[in-house]
Amino acid sequence: MAATMTPHGPPLDLTHGRVEMSHGAGGRAMAQLIDQLFAAAFANPLLAQGNDQAVFTPPPGRLALATDTYVIRPRRFPGGDIGSLAVHGTVNDLAMGGAEPLYLTAGFVLEEGLPLGELAAIVKSMAAAASAAGVAIVTGDTKVVEHGHGDGVYINTAGLGVIRDPGLDLSGANARPGDAVLVSGTLGDHGMAVMAEREGLAFDPPLLSDSAPLGGLVAALLAAVPETRTLRDPTRGGLAATLNELAAQSGVGMVLEEAALPIRPGVRGACELLGIEPVNVANEGKLVAIVPAARAEAALAALKAHPLGREAALIGHVTDDAARRVEMVTTLGGRRVIDWLAGEQLPRIC
Repeated sequence: MAATMTPHGPPLDLTHGRVEMSHGAGGRAMAQLIDQLFAAAFANPLLAQGNDQAVFTPPPGRLALATDTYVIRPRRFPGGDIGSLAVHGTVNDLAMGGAEPLYLTAGFVLEEGLPLGELAAIVKSMAAAASAAGVAIVTGDTKVVEHGHGDGVYINTAGLGVIRDPGLDLSGANARPGDAVLVSGTLGDHGMAVMAEREGLAFDPPLLSDSAPLGGLVAALLAAVPETRTLRDPTRGGLAATLNELAAQSGVGMVLEEAALPIRPGVRGACELLGIEPVNVANEGKLVAIVPAARAEAALAALKAHPLGREAALIGHVTDDAARRVEMVTTLGGRRVIDWLAGEQLPRIC
């Protein structure tokens, strides 16, 4: 039986087909890949313009722009894949500034030989994540490199969002001594899920990535506590890196309570097995919030009332420390410095 023809040739073979160099060469094969895979999955009016750019009228408010590149290995992991992660990571960067995500761009670097079926699954996952986050993928690009010169697929996304509240300022420079430090849920879930999958380690219950869009959680928090000082998502480098960044930006110190840190038993066990500190492990669906101490309980209640914040916790406070140290009071009553991660313990985690 003859295959049904499309404007740029027969349907892609998603069962046996693989990415070829011609898929990035600008000819018919590339047009076929774009039309049948990317444009079909990401369909929206701006993308349908078919131009080299998406043209739109910006809404009222301040615009926020973020970008990130995703090289995670393995490409699929418990709780997500590189496609959904490429959406969540960038819309979350926008959300940490209080921005409502509007549009994404998507750039793909494909390795020759990647199964087209796997690429289609990644694109489908990316489209579903974008839809759930309320954001449209409106323009993009595809390149193909020779076999052995990539690792299947890398994805870059850039996101544009709007901050509608003219008075909202969530800069990392806003933390003040006495402020409360909160986290929206358990730490280290994403990094340990990826590492366990990569190393073939099995845990009961299985470790799952926390990858998720945080815009709704941020909106709920800001509605309850508009005085929120700053937000940050503790991705690469984990909680330790995030708090050190904020301490440096604000010129303050921070003190955490080890007993208050929410960590799943499986994640704690995996960290002990691999010799990794949970505070250094990446998260992809959590946020750190710094709020005035008087508003800490209201912020905690707002986070806990949201499905993505049910395990939120008050974990410490901001101090007046010219040395900008981040310290932790241990469960034994001692105190130790929580420094930046030295070296690369968790490569290719996002």
